[in-house]
Amino acid sequence: MARIKNIELPNEKHTCIGLTAIYGIGRSLANTICDDAKVDRTKKIKDLTEDEISALRREIEKYDVEGDLRREKQMSIKNKMEINCYQGVRHKKGLPVRGQRTSRNARTRKGRGKVVANKKQPGK
Repeated sequence: MARIKNIELPNEKHTCIGLTAIYGIGRSLANTICDDAKVDRTKKIKDLTEDEISALRREIEKYDVEGDLRREKQMSIKNKMEINCYQGVRHKKGLPVRGQRTSRNARTRKGRGKVVANKKQPGK
């Protein structure tokens, strides 16, 4: 079982797909890493040799992934909140940041509907 950046890669998947289990690696970056490490993309993770796994590790070290990337992303959000830019204010309020409508949707960001006291239903 291959373990890279403290992530267990899924054994039954192809190398380029299995690498996407690591936070910060998508399909195109996984393909680039496989090409640079000279590892066959269609080879299953369980069939990789130790040399191929170490080559993948060396290639992945060149990129910001997992903990470093998460920390960098959180620090960026925190900085926006501190300087009170528009996106930072939206983060503080728990609203969508990138210009989506909030009158009808945005339940993922806003959470469940809040009950408003003494609001009469129209037509009753």
